Amino acid sequence: MNEEEKLTPEQGAEDIQNAENNESVDAQETTAKDLQEELKVALQEEKDKFMRLYAEFENYKKRSRKEKEDFVLLANEKLLLDLLPVLDDFERAMKEIEKSEDTQLVEGVQLIQNKLREVLSKKHLKAMDVKAGDEFDADKHEAITQIPAPDDSLKGKLVDVVSTGYTLGDKVIRYPKVVVGK
Repeated sequence: MNEEEKLTPEQGAEDIQNAENNESVDAQETTAKDLQEELKVALQEEKDKFMRLYAEFENYKKRSRKEKEDFVLLANEKLLLDLLPVLDDFERAMKEIEKSEDTQLVEGVQLIQNKLREVLSKKHLKAMDVKAGDEFDADKHEAITQIPAPDDSLKGKLVDVVSTGYTLGDKVIRYPKVVVGK
C-alpha cells in the first residue's frame, strides 16, 4: 500500500466531514438557485399585476374624462335646443335682409350671424349639411310633407329644406325638416 491509501482514522473523519460539507454547500447552492428562481417568478407576477393595475387606472381616467365631456354636452343640450328656434328666425331674417340694398346692414348682420355660429360651434353644435336634391333618408331627415315631384329626377329626393337639422357632438338633437318629392 502506498501512502495515499494509508489513512488514519482522523484523516478518514476529515474526509467524511469535507464530503458532508461539500454536500451541504451543494444543497445550499441548489436552495439558493431555487429561491432565486422563485423570486424571479414572484417579481414577474408582481410586475404583471402592476401593469394591469396601471392599464386599468389609465382606462378609468379616459372613461372619467369622456363621462365628464358627455355630461357637459348634455347640460348644454337643453340650452341649445331652446336657442334653435331663435337661430331659425335669424336665418329667415338674413334671407330677407340680403334682399336689401343697404350693403352695410347686410354685412353687419352677417358678422353677427358668423359670431353666433362660431360660439355655437365652440359648444359643439353643428348644422347638418342637407340641401334640396339630396336623397331622402328616414334615419337622417324628418319629412313634414310629400308633394308631387316637379320633375322625375326629384322623386324620392328632397324638394325643400324647411328647417335645418343640428348635431351636438355626435348626437343629432334636431333632424332637418324636409319636403319630399313623390
